[in-house]
Amino acid sequence: MVLFKAATAALAFLATSVSAVEIVVHSKGGNKTSDIPYGLMHEDINNAGDGGIYAELIRNRAFRGSSRYPVSLAYWASINGAALSLKNLSTPLSSALPSSMNVAVNSTKSKSIGFANAGFWGMDVRKQKYTGSFYVRGSYEGFFTASLQSAITNNTLGSVKIESKSKKDEWVQHEFNLIPTKDATNSNNTFAITFDAAGVKEGSLDFNLISLFPPTYKNRENGLRPDIAEAFAALNPKFLRFPGGNALEGPDLANPWKWNETIGPLKDRPGRPGVWGYQTSDGLGLVEYLNWCDDMELEPILAIWSGLALDGAYINETDLGPWVEDALNEIEFVRGDSSTPYGKLRASLGYPEPWKLKYVEVGNEDWLAGAPSGYQSYMDYRFNAFNTAIKEKYPDIQVIASPSVFDNMTIPAPAAGDYHPYRQPNDYYAEFHKFDHLTSDNLTLVGEFASVHPNGGIDWAGGLHPFPWWIGGVGEAIFMISTERNGDRIIGSTYAPILRNMNRWQWSACMIEFEADVKKTTLSTSYHVFKLISTNPITRNLPTTPGTNTSSLFFVAGRSEDGKGVFKIANYNTTDHEPVPVSLRFEGLEKGAKAELTLLTSSDGPFGYNDPAKGNNVVVMTTKTLSLSGNGTFEFEMPELSVAVLETGAGGYKRRGGYKERRHPAVLRREDYMS
Repeated sequence: MVLFKAATAALAFLATSVSAVEIVVHSKGGNKTSDIPYGLMHEDINNAGDGGIYAELIRNRAFRGSSRYPVSLAYWASINGAALSLKNLSTPLSSALPSSMNVAVNSTKSKSIGFANAGFWGMDVRKQKYTGSFYVRGSYEGFFTASLQSAITNNTLGSVKIESKSKKDEWVQHEFNLIPTKDATNSNNTFAITFDAAGVKEGSLDFNLISLFPPTYKNRENGLRPDIAEAFAALNPKFLRFPGGNALEGPDLANPWKWNETIGPLKDRPGRPGVWGYQTSDGLGLVEYLNWCDDMELEPILAIWSGLALDGAYINETDLGPWVEDALNEIEFVRGDSSTPYGKLRASLGYPEPWKLKYVEVGNEDWLAGAPSGYQSYMDYRFNAFNTAIKEKYPDIQVIASPSVFDNMTIPAPAAGDYHPYRQPNDYYAEFHKFDHLTSDNLTLVGEFASVHPNGGIDWAGGLHPFPWWIGGVGEAIFMISTERNGDRIIGSTYAPILRNMNRWQWSACMIEFEADVKKTTLSTSYHVFKLISTNPITRNLPTTPGTNTSSLFFVAGRSEDGKGVFKIANYNTTDHEPVPVSLRFEGLEKGAKAELTLLTSSDGPFGYNDPAKGNNVVVMTTKTLSLSGNGTFEFEMPELSVAVLETGAGGYKRRGGYKERRHPAVLRREDYMS
């Protein structure tokens, strides 16, 4: 294999004396592809949920704790000498939130006192409406002041007075809107609540569930951070797999993701010890995930706990029954009629109409944390118990096992598997034909994939690449093309993990890097590659000649839902680093037809990456309109390490017969082309 040089790939559409690779896209044959080819997977790694896409700005808002992460006053600070302490009152806010913060007045009783929160490494403050609330217990006459201020200059950016409704022996919620009068110059800001010490009747007040939200995606209450959600939506995703990854398993058998503890009012959600080194709030719970699906028109892929914890412990066969029943209850909550017990529970929370749910995955990577004995238990009885119960009650649901056929498990059809290939770029090159050997009984979801290791490195022992980098993105494009070539057997695929908080992470190679400051959200090289391929979906593959790659070129062809010809191609490993000329012909295109070619290259060679500290973008996107040549072909060049999509105009085909309606009557697809 040729070694790549750190040189800029030149973009060229010029004619060349080198013989072109001739590719013909045939008008007949092929197969229907997946309805959900590309999607998203969410897991609270890297503070991707709390402090990430979950828009809550207050950190440690409800003083949750566990045996792993004891309750504390972390991220809270006293204002003007107020004495802050944790208390477990005889009358807590709720059984889920037993601990609260007591704020005692100082000796002078003459100052405005209170407390401040530093947020998740700061807060983004702009002239927009923030919505907040807090619970208080104790007698106080006067006003509370909620404010946002610079942590550097202490200048107030915005404040609002809230009249006290507090009572001596009751928890009373106070709600407010706060609109700053100016934008902060950076995200080093805090949120504070202050009050007049003289108005406190018994010397102290108790506070809990102190919350502040900026505007959210689609204006959802308790919703998503807009800049991250909008970056997701721009990928044209078709599914969301949740709760993703190890978050489902939990650190031990006592602490898996418990769906019924993530629904309902926030005061009734206890949270849980996460597996990535911090306590999670579960503010982003089951209903919020389903709302996310609604707002982006995503197919939910619901993961249910399979009886395996991340520490390798697993449930014995004799004790598994209640967990199978719990999974059925969760599915009933999502899609059951409101006359059913759990459908009625959903309706009581304000959602009388069931959600559509066609995909359920049993567990997550049982082949990894569970190996060897736990994985054997999955193959012997755990998967079968869940699969049998689900299919008996919901025969229309596509059940997905957490391993795939590539993990040495025989998965009983019609169940599918889940494949998680984290690779070196060269591996995707070498494994391009891996899915060609799947049969119709080997339906597979690619629930996670990414280039995470440098070529020639020592994979996991050698660590992950510090950022997605260009050659890795080209390798990922080859992999995505390989999944589309087998779209009748690949349910869908998604990059993972997607989000990385630059202040704290456990996994470096992620699609989007972010901080509290929304101006620093960085779209990686992998993001741009994924977006180009995912936003040009193929609904039916078409055969080509040659039928497979030609050493350095990897490609797939088909037609889109609206009848356009689509050709996706990646160029990885050319001879002497030279560009490869391509002569592409679509059978049936009329003379004068045009196509748009979108080409991605790197301005910084194979190892270029988008650095959040620099705010740069090494991905160069070039578009050009091509016309058919005299011999009926589109002529263009693919530089080394480039990715491209060519799309023909929908009106350029000769056709015979009529149009046939697809699932949506307003969208028509050409069913046949003249050869």
